[in-house]
Amino acid sequence: MGSNLPKLTKASIAALLEARFLDGFKELKDLPNPFELHEMDRAADRIVRAIRHKERIAIVGDYDVDGVVSSALMEEFFELLDYPVDVVIPNRFVDGYGVSPKILDRIDADVVITVDNGITAIDAANICKERGIDLIITDHHTPSGTLPDAYAIVNPKKDACSFAYPDICGAQVAWFLIGALKQRLNLEIRMGRFLDLLALAIVADVMPLTSINRPLVRKGLEMLSSSNRPAFEVVRSYLGKQRFSAEDIGYGIAPRINSAGRMEDASIALKFLRAKTIDEASSGWITLDALNQMRRQEEMETTETAIAMANPDDPVIVVAREDWHEGVVGIVASRLVDRFKKPAIVLSVENGRAKGSGRSIGDVNLFVLLDRCKSFLTAFGGHKMAAGLSLDKEKIEAFRGAICKEASMLPPELFMPKENILGELPIGEIDWGLMEILARYEPYGEANSRPKFLIKNISVIDANIIGAEKNHMKLLLGSKNISLSAIQFGFKKMVSVGENIDVSGTLQVNEFNGRRTIQLLVDKIH
Repeated sequence: MGSNLPKLTKASIAALLEARFLDGFKELKDLPNPFELHEMDRAADRIVRAIRHKERIAIVGDYDVDGVVSSALMEEFFELLDYPVDVVIPNRFVDGYGVSPKILDRIDADVVITVDNGITAIDAANICKERGIDLIITDHHTPSGTLPDAYAIVNPKKDACSFAYPDICGAQVAWFLIGALKQRLNLEIRMGRFLDLLALAIVADVMPLTSINRPLVRKGLEMLSSSNRPAFEVVRSYLGKQRFSAEDIGYGIAPRINSAGRMEDASIALKFLRAKTIDEASSGWITLDALNQMRRQEEMETTETAIAMANPDDPVIVVAREDWHEGVVGIVASRLVDRFKKPAIVLSVENGRAKGSGRSIGDVNLFVLLDRCKSFLTAFGGHKMAAGLSLDKEKIEAFRGAICKEASMLPPELFMPKENILGELPIGEIDWGLMEILARYEPYGEANSRPKFLIKNISVIDANIIGAEKNHMKLLLGSKNISLSAIQFGFKKMVSVGENIDVSGTLQVNEFNGRRTIQLLVDKIH
């Protein structure tokens, strides 16, 4: 494989990673005052008044990890105050997304606080007004046009908000609200007590792990390793881990938490996170694990069908079907993006209505594309890289044509997937000194991806197929009397001993039987 990538040394790797943090490493002490968020004062003052006058308060969350964690944070805070609140997380299949007229019919409250939703809740806000309910929206999703007529809207992405750090998740907005209430009520609560939960939401919602998100996740990961929450004691036990990385959240914990809302009801995940005993948490984890297995099976079957239905010539893949499980359409959209290297939208159709999710690629802004096609949609919301939408079944084909037309006018380079190989790494540079440098820039994740290296012309000393399904490959690679162990999960092609290969991947510390070794996690054999 030819390469115009830079040849790396330890010093150049450190410099490249340092350049990702243009505003330096933030510390927890650098966190802004919660009242820097627009209308936080109005929201906090109304909630304080409700507490002092013993008014009824309801919290409305969302069914993904961010929404469940946001709900758990608020529930825990009010429990510390010994103040009763109703916490409602909509059921994806029965209620749909966020605070809605349907949800409001189930709520008997004077004040409704949304967490991780509400920025598009125009109808719900009008109903609250009619019923004399003060609606306080806390959200982080991008507003689309008209804002709801709510008592207060706390959202860092509002035009009127000059908050310095707009790239935060819903749980962070809820956490800042708790911080504001702590100040207004002169409470002795340590805000750090919530960081194990907060780290879970920041990573799962794919927030950039730079700026203020970095110290929050870093501290949260430390806390996860020693948290005495029954939920996290159980996580440590079942995953067999004592130390956690952001990847452990992204691949090990978050999918199980998400599976509750995807497959059944997010209240299962909320109950797990808020479990008071190990037995309760263990039972919850077993349920979540089973739901996650169901989700994986459903996702696999749906992906196969969706690939067969997709038109590979379209600039945006749009597929829809009646029997698809609504809970897996977002993951299937991601699989289609991986397969076709194009944005993808997957819709589940029921009773003449289509609901679904989209995922993007490269620098294509999916939210903007949907906004340009909103005349075909009944609702949409989300971000540049991921969005949710709904529309009438008979408009699917017209919508497909419209979004493909919009996408076809974009420069082709926007569709280029980001390979993100940092550079070419000589095997002689791989040692514990390099691993210390890499550890300095953790946690890795969105906007601070774990460095991926290209190692060229390295010899295969040994190669074995491993795993219960014989779908992983364990390698011993070497050059000039230096060897490196490597593993590729879900390998595509077996290599031969004695063969020279170019390989790209990330470096990790493998701990087994008390022994620590450096291992290459192979992404691709070129």
